Amino acid sequence: MVGDWRLQQVAHVVRQGGVIAYPTEAVWGVGCDPWDSEAVYHLLDLKQRPVEKGLILVADCMERFDFLLQDLPDDWLRRLANSWPGPNTWLVPHQDRLPPWITGRHDSVALRVTDHPLVARLCALTGPLVSTSANPAGRPAARSALRVRQYFGDRLDYVFCGPLGGRRNPSLIRDLRTGTVVRPG
Repeated sequence: MVGDWRLQQVAHVVRQGGVIAYPTEAVWGVGCDPWDSEAVYHLLDLKQRPVEKGLILVADCMERFDFLLQDLPDDWLRRLANSWPGPNTWLVPHQDRLPPWITGRHDSVALRVTDHPLVARLCALTGPLVSTSANPAGRPAARSALRVRQYFGDRLDYVFCGPLGGRRNPSLIRDLRTGTVVRPG
């Protein structure tokens, strides 16, 4: 079990604009405060990922996304509530309530409520985090802290060690408007 002091330490790094690596349900992720443009652009630079692609946000509970969900139809909200927490990422209309460094060229944003205990505890302290796989573009997602360090060296502000969640594949991604699978899980 990860101690509260370590959680407080990594949350402090995030609040100070740091980019962190952390274990998720299936692979290691890199993340930061989605409202901090400098941190997000640093993360994008590390991954060699264009801002136009957009990013996933992860949280510990659905209520963290209330500012995005408040005007959605009841059947969409039920769909989200029935699938979270868990390995389901949904493309949700953002209604221009998020900065373009998160949404990229899209009119939706990818959201997930995690069931990974460590990530959930971290998000309870920080609020939603950017959550994207820990790898440079075109390389396989890291499945160990060692691989994260091989990819990024000392260019991360914190590597938050812990176990992966035991899933083989990253989360399923679906469009909330249509239910269409965008990426199988």
